[in-house]
Amino acid sequence: TLLDGDNVRHGLNCNLGFSAEDREENVRRIGEVAKLMVEAGLVTLASFISPYRADRDRVRARQKPRDFIEIYMKVPLEVCEERDCKGLYKLARAGKIKGFTGVDDPYEEPENPEVVLEARRADGSLSSPEEMAAQIMCYLEGHGYLRAPLSNNAVKAPLRLERLERLVAVPEAV
Repeated sequence: TLLDGDNVRHGLNCNLGFSAEDREENVRRIGEVAKLMVEAGLVTLASFISPYRADRDRVRARQKPRDFIEIYMKVPLEVCEERDCKGLYKLARAGKIKGFTGVDDPYEEPENPEVVLEARRADGSLSSPEEMAAQIMCYLEGHGYLRAPLSNNAVKAPLRLERLERLVAVPEAV
């Protein structure tokens, strides 16, 4: 199950704005929905901007220890701005959007995420969605969440990786 930040804001959280209090409530609600889904036996991915460390920590505290994996997509601000298909960074830079994460509102990096995906490599080039998906798969397999595919299931492995690549490309990182 995928809980996408934009989709959740159009439905469940349509009454929330972007003040610190509303962002806190947005994260809380998504965390509660994710918890219910996990308790129902669903693998749940929550893809959204959660700029404040305390909010993420509160959601983590409500989950069972192995039910919460924080994946931090470390994307330089200039890359976020280059990829901004909605033009929101331009509006924020022009002063038309106030409290925009990364522009005039902080993004607090996680202190101990389980996985850090570096968008920019040491040589300055960008990591591909496939490389980032492979890192996530490696973590999940290495920590017993997924089993490596058996040889007779090898055909299914590319499909699984392809789905994860699409999910890695979904988040709007800051």
